[in-house]
Amino acid sequence: MRSAVTISLVAEASGGPFVFWHDLEAGCVQAAELGFEAVEVFPRSASEVDVNLLRSCLDRHNLKLAAIGTGAGWVVRKLRLTDHDETVRKQARHFISEIIDVAGQFGAPAIIGSMQGRAEGTFSHEQHLVWLAEALDELAPRAANHGTTLLIEPLNRYETNLIRTTADGVKLISSLKAKNVKLLSDLFHMNIEEVDIAAAFREAGSHVGHVHFADSNRQAIGFGHTNVPPIMEALRSIGYEGYLSAEVLPLPDSFAAAKQTIESFRRGTEI
Repeated sequence: MRSAVTISLVAEASGGPFVFWHDLEAGCVQAAELGFEAVEVFPRSASEVDVNLLRSCLDRHNLKLAAIGTGAGWVVRKLRLTDHDETVRKQARHFISEIIDVAGQFGAPAIIGSMQGRAEGTFSHEQHLVWLAEALDELAPRAANHGTTLLIEPLNRYETNLIRTTADGVKLISSLKAKNVKLLSDLFHMNIEEVDIAAAFREAGSHVGHVHFADSNRQAIGFGHTNVPPIMEALRSIGYEGYLSAEVLPLPDSFAAAKQTIESFRRGTEI
């Protein structure tokens, strides 16, 4: 398993669960100094990603790009893949497809979390899931063209009523024509929705493509009450070799959250 830390470039998301903020180069410098292997970047849009700067930062600091998030599509533009308006759904798919193309240049996946939306209004829950599945089947081949995956993230009940649990995610993925859609399993959301996090990982098996390494209170691992050893054992049992990426609140500050994360990562991988 490999370590990663988040960098948000979305001013409108200030206060959210990201370790480093606003400055890509400074975030990469600190990530490298602490010993992280990769960064996970959250841009406002694909057009606002300075690809040359990103490549330069990664190369100079011997880092990889773990993933790129699409959350700004919702936070900034209010786009959802399950919006009742077909025009908005198309705009959401276009926003994500452009991020897939940027991420693909680095062999990294794009993340679909908040842009999945939620079931509400006059349309049924099932119809929202149909729209979501159609979008994933349209977008996943674009990621496949870059030789990478597309990640769908189950979110807790306060953020969505569509894909909330690991089982929800596996059911959705299993229904798709596309074969390169994987789960992004976030320990914070799992703490709320899963009866047994380790068991959920074992049941998901090879569907797990990325892990957000966050404690029960959405702070760095070790600052909450998550029982890490059984989780690490479960990840090993399914042969998971991807990233444990810190999408956590920058508390008590960014450096301390990152330092706590990398120390917890090292302890966890030694268990």
